Amino acid sequence: MQKITPCLWFDTQAEEAAEFYTSVFDNSKILEVARHGEAGPGPEGSAMVVRFALDGQEFVGLNGGPLFTFDEAVSFQIDCTDQAEVDYYWDRLSEGGEEGQCGWLKDRFGLSWQVIPARLIELLGDPDPAVAERATRAMFEMRKIDIAAVEKAALGAPA
Repeated sequence: MQKITPCLWFDTQAEEAAEFYTSVFDNSKILEVARHGEAGPGPEGSAMVVRFALDGQEFVGLNGGPLFTFDEAVSFQIDCTDQAEVDYYWDRLSEGGEEGQCGWLKDRFGLSWQVIPARLIELLGDPDPAVAERATRAMFEMRKIDIAAVEKAALGAPA
């Protein structure tokens, strides 16, 4: 059992969100759904708390009502090995959501994700400050990260 589990506050969509997220990530499943009983406070039989795992990381989805919503102060970073993986997560998670800058997006539930290729992190941390600066400038021009374009810019190749 993991010691710390992120709890995501939804209005009423915790079960729908858990079903969506577990369809996106490999090695994922819904672990448990606690439903409202006769006493409420939600409609009897509706999901109150959903416990699920995404690629082995456990989460809790709580249907707490409209009082709180997600914002970019908390996001989940997806470390990607190649462009195909970036494209897959970007396309799936941004569908019905909103694309942001520099590899950030909000999914259709308003949760923020960073879809980040390992190569981008390497280039941003390059020991040559000129390489890192060019990579950073290229990243700032993008929504979804294009690894080849960042590499080209970082190496000083003409656009």
